[in-house]
Amino acid sequence: MTLRAGVLGLGVMGRHHSRILNNLEGVDFLGVYDPADSVGPTVEGKPVYKNLDEFLDLGFDYCVVAAPTIYHLDIGKALAERGIHALIEKPVASTTVAAGELRDLFASKDLIGGVGHIERYNPAVQSARKRLEDGILGEIYQISTRRQGPFPGRIADVGVIKDLASHDIDLTAWVSQQKFVSVNARTAHQSGRDHEDMLVAVGTLSGGTITSHTVNWLTPFKERTTVITGEKGGLVIDTLTADLTHFQNGTFGESWSGVAAFRGVAEGDVTRFALDKKEPLAAEHEAFRDAVLTGDVSHIVTLAEGTDVVRIAEEMAQDGLNSRLS
Repeated sequence: MTLRAGVLGLGVMGRHHSRILNNLEGVDFLGVYDPADSVGPTVEGKPVYKNLDEFLDLGFDYCVVAAPTIYHLDIGKALAERGIHALIEKPVASTTVAAGELRDLFASKDLIGGVGHIERYNPAVQSARKRLEDGILGEIYQISTRRQGPFPGRIADVGVIKDLASHDIDLTAWVSQQKFVSVNARTAHQSGRDHEDMLVAVGTLSGGTITSHTVNWLTPFKERTTVITGEKGGLVIDTLTADLTHFQNGTFGESWSGVAAFRGVAEGDVTRFALDKKEPLAAEHEAFRDAVLTGDVSHIVTLAEGTDVVRIAEEMAQDGLNSRLS
């Protein structure tokens, strides 16, 4: 069965989604909707439509929503009313309330809704998740993420928490298979924009793992690093290079009785795993295509999970605001 698909919104991510869909096996890419005057008449050789109803009349099985976040709720409603499955770029909506409305609407119509948290499909993150399940670190003690770099001019309607930290919220919960039960945060506005551009946050997960997250738009280099520390060692994920490195605890005998009571670790073997480095966006699209075909949503980021991410992001933003006002 060939699925008919389209894209709504032709910014940077919309063009990437169009490229993938135009070459995705089992999918007929029909075109794009974007009302902006600056957008040309075609993309990937397919037409760009300026009228939403005319675009939806093409008869899609599913669409990708890559418009600015403030439009996600209205576009999602339009798709659901037409019975069209949707992969919605992150964050799934501007607020937890709007995200929950989309979640409930798609569920009520028995439609597949996914969220574009692309980091889940990074080969290093996928491999880390599998190895953690296999017990490579034993109990997970701590997850620390660092996601920082220059400001992307394409972002105007959300702050750094919902744009960037949302990746770390989802990645942390998914790779550990735990939920956030508490967060505390400090935020800053250093660049004159309405939304926060710096974040330092800490959290606690349902299994007792503690977390820390450093995120900003004000660093003149890109960093995308996750460090997972457990009872048997550590994993370092670099999602820029899709590298996964394992640091194993060393074994040693302790003959000095004065420090024998301290349960520390020594440096052991270090291994950088060889991974099959498929483009994460292509993997994300393959997973969503298969979910539409089979109804199995176990390999996509569901609207329920995306709503949880927005909720945690809002808790971080609120705690950051409270700290500045106190």
